[in-house]
Amino acid sequence: MTEPLRIALAGLGTVGAGVIRLLDANAELIARRAGRAIVVSAVSARDRHKDRGVDLARFAWEDDTRALGERGDVDVVVELIGGSDGPALALARGAFAAGKGLVTANKAMLAHHGLELARAAEAARVPLRFEAAVAGGVPVVKGLREGAAANRIAQVYGVLNGTCNFILSRMESEARDFDEVLAEAQAMGFAEADPSFDIDGVDAGHKLAILASLAFGTEPAFDDVALEGIRHVLRADIAEAAALGYRVRLLGMAEASSARLFQRVHPCLVPVSHPLAHVTGAANAVVAEGDFVGRLLFQGAGAGAGPTASAVVADLIDIARGNVGPPLSMPSDLLTPAVRAEPGDRRGRAYLRFTVADRVGVLAEIAAAMRDAGVSIESLIQRGVQADGSVLVAIVTHEGPERCVTAALERLRGSQSVAGRPMLMHILD
Repeated sequence: MTEPLRIALAGLGTVGAGVIRLLDANAELIARRAGRAIVVSAVSARDRHKDRGVDLARFAWEDDTRALGERGDVDVVVELIGGSDGPALALARGAFAAGKGLVTANKAMLAHHGLELARAAEAARVPLRFEAAVAGGVPVVKGLREGAAANRIAQVYGVLNGTCNFILSRMESEARDFDEVLAEAQAMGFAEADPSFDIDGVDAGHKLAILASLAFGTEPAFDDVALEGIRHVLRADIAEAAALGYRVRLLGMAEASSARLFQRVHPCLVPVSHPLAHVTGAANAVVAEGDFVGRLLFQGAGAGAGPTASAVVADLIDIARGNVGPPLSMPSDLLTPAVRAEPGDRRGRAYLRFTVADRVGVLAEIAAAMRDAGVSIESLIQRGVQADGSVLVAIVTHEGPERCVTAALERLRGSQSVAGRPMLMHILD
C-alpha cells in the first residue's frame, strides 16, 4: 500500500481550518485522485486554545512553526501564516533546508522572495506550489505554468483583488461613494480594518508579479510594478464611465516586449463588451493572450475559506501524485532578469477627471495644457456645479503616447484653477 502524504499546517485561520475541513470531508475522493491518502501530522498557530471549529486534538502541536519542517513525520509543509518576511519566510527556508516540500498561499512572500525560494526548492529537489497565492480557487497558476506552457504569452491582465472589485461594482450598481462602500466591505469582512494593501493596489501587485513571471519566464520583479489604487475614484467617475460605455475596474496588467517587462496595477475603464466588465462582487478574473491558444479567461472566487483551501489541497494532490516540476514557468536558472519597460512609450487612450473652479477660462487652460503636451482630446464633458461650488470636467483622449498625458498633468500641477488631484484612468481597448 502506498504511504500517505504527511503534511504539517502552519496557520489555522480561515483558510487553515478550511484545509482541515476539506481533507476530512473529501478524504476518500482525494485519496483516489491522489493515489494515496493525504493526512495532517502536525499543526502550529499563535493561539493553541482558540476554538476554530475543527478537532485539532488528533494532531501534534508545535508552538514554534519552524519546528514543523524538522519533524520526521512530515513530507510537506503548508504555510498559511502570511507576510513577506518573518515567520513565514523562516519556515519556508527551513522546510527546504530539511528537504521538505512547501505549499503556500503567500503572494507577498513569493512576490518578494520567489526567485530565492524557487532556487532553494530546486536545489533540495522538493516541490514548491502556490496555486492559492493568486486568485484563490481559480486555477490560473496551473493554467499558465502547464496548460499554456507551449504558448508565447503576449499579455496577462485581470481583476486580481476581490476587495477592490466588490467596492467598485457596489459603487456602480448602487451609485454610492467610495468611503461608504469601503465601510460596508469592512463590516462584511471583505476588507481589513487597515485596507491599504487592498485599496492601494499592493495586494494586486504581488499577484501580478507572480503571474508575469509565470507568463513570460522572467524573474519575479514586484519592485517594478507601478501601483495605483482606487481610493480616489469618485461616484461621478463611475457614472461618467457608464455613460461612455465602460465600467471601472482595478486591473493588473503585464506585457513583455523587446526584452522589457511592463507591469502596472491601475483603475481602468473596461468596455462593457469585455468579459472583465462583468466580473462583479469579490470575484477575480485573469485573461492571458497566447499566440496559439488565443484568449484564455480564468474566473471565479478569489478568496474565502472554501476556494482557497481547494487550491491548497489541489497542490497537495499534485505533489502526492509525484508531479514535481520547476516552481515557476521553467527552471530558475533559465528565468531572465526583468528589465523594466518605460510606461511613457506605451500608446493608448485615457480618461482624465479634474475638479475645477467655476470660472471663465478654466477649460481653456486645461485644453492648452493638453495641446502643448501633444494630447489630442476626443471628448470633453463638464458637469454642473457641485455642492462645494466646484465643477467636474472629464476628458477622454485619442490614442497617443502615455508620456504626453503625464506631461499635460505636470503642466497643470499647481494651477489655481484645478482643485485637488486629477484622476487618470487608462482605457482598455
